[in-house]
Amino acid sequence: MNTQETIITWATPVFFALIALELLVARWRGRKVYHASDAINSLGLGVISQIVAVFSKVLTFGIYAWFVSHVALFRLPADSLWVWVSALVLYDFLYYWLHRAGHEVNILWAAHVVHHQSEDYNLSTALRQTGSGVVLGWIFYLPMALIGYPLEVFVVVALIDLLYQFWVHTELVGRLGWFDRVFCSPSNHRAHHAVNDRYLDRNYGGILILWDRLFGTFIEEDDTDPPIYGTRSPLRSWNPLWANAEVYWATLKDARHARRWRDKLLVWIKPPGWRPADVAARYPKPDFDIARSRYQPQLSRLMIAYAIVQFALLLVMAVHFLDMAKRLPPSGLVAYASFLVLSLTALGIWSEGRPMGRWLELIRLGATAGIVVLTGGWFGVPPGGAALPAALLILCLLNVLALIGVSAHGRMQEARPAH
Repeated sequence: MNTQETIITWATPVFFALIALELLVARWRGRKVYHASDAINSLGLGVISQIVAVFSKVLTFGIYAWFVSHVALFRLPADSLWVWVSALVLYDFLYYWLHRAGHEVNILWAAHVVHHQSEDYNLSTALRQTGSGVVLGWIFYLPMALIGYPLEVFVVVALIDLLYQFWVHTELVGRLGWFDRVFCSPSNHRAHHAVNDRYLDRNYGGILILWDRLFGTFIEEDDTDPPIYGTRSPLRSWNPLWANAEVYWATLKDARHARRWRDKLLVWIKPPGWRPADVAARYPKPDFDIARSRYQPQLSRLMIAYAIVQFALLLVMAVHFLDMAKRLPPSGLVAYASFLVLSLTALGIWSEGRPMGRWLELIRLGATAGIVVLTGGWFGVPPGGAALPAALLILCLLNVLALIGVSAHGRMQEARPAH
């Protein structure tokens, strides 16, 4: 694994420990800040973003390395403290503009929207990341390459900026006085995630909130207008593939329906929500309602428990995938990644309580057993006798039995007359 993958892999248990702590503190305070399906969806999207990163780093870091080697104006030393400090400040400045553009340019919002879809605001939301941001996001950081910041410096400061932002995604930390005036803080970032008119498209800073103060995008959280989270076009789904695709698909439809070629282009580069007049007239959308009910399909406790257990197993596989990223051949890496993404999608549809989810889950478990039988083990794990395949097949069988039992219980609950 490279440095970034190593740090993220080791940071994962710390993330989950802090999520558990947040749950305990919220319960102690008598507050409900987590909903199981929402949290699983957020964490699953974070897993998918890391899977995509294994493949996309060739693009992002490769382009950056080429610019540093062939176009850079200077050769900055990687062993100098001022280079590291200035790199972190410059990266955070460029992040501000990428983040701001992600709210002001529709094609960039199509990627960034994933991070805002959750109607909860907690530490799991921090891990809810896009799988498509890599397509255009790298462009904003080319100034660092042109100046001559070494690739290893860029990679580390990018990771520092990302990891810093984890802790600000919580409702349990209040105002922090002077800190709120200088740095991105929980209070500042709560306002950023809100869909209230007052807070819309504000507080873009990653580490420093000074950029927002400097460029006129700062807003202070107001206790008289508590933040409402989510997006103005709610996702209303636990399908992670749809979460990544929804805005792209909506924009494609508007571009296809637009009569003027100019409008077919403008729908991509105008602010989110902009639609050609002829399209809006022929295909109207409902007005935004801040008092809308949250998306929360009713699941039995057994169904929720099943989803949590299955996600935990998939999370272990995802960590194993990251560990094997340097060792598996490309075909094996693509197969493993596809299995994980489709598995998380099947689990998401299951969590929506739809009958199709049961069949997708059964197919997923069957495919898992099929991989064990065909390979005699698991991706990248060297053959070691019959113990591993037997254990994996028994686990698949237990999961199938659990699925059948939980599904039967759910159907009994649905058939039971209401009193």
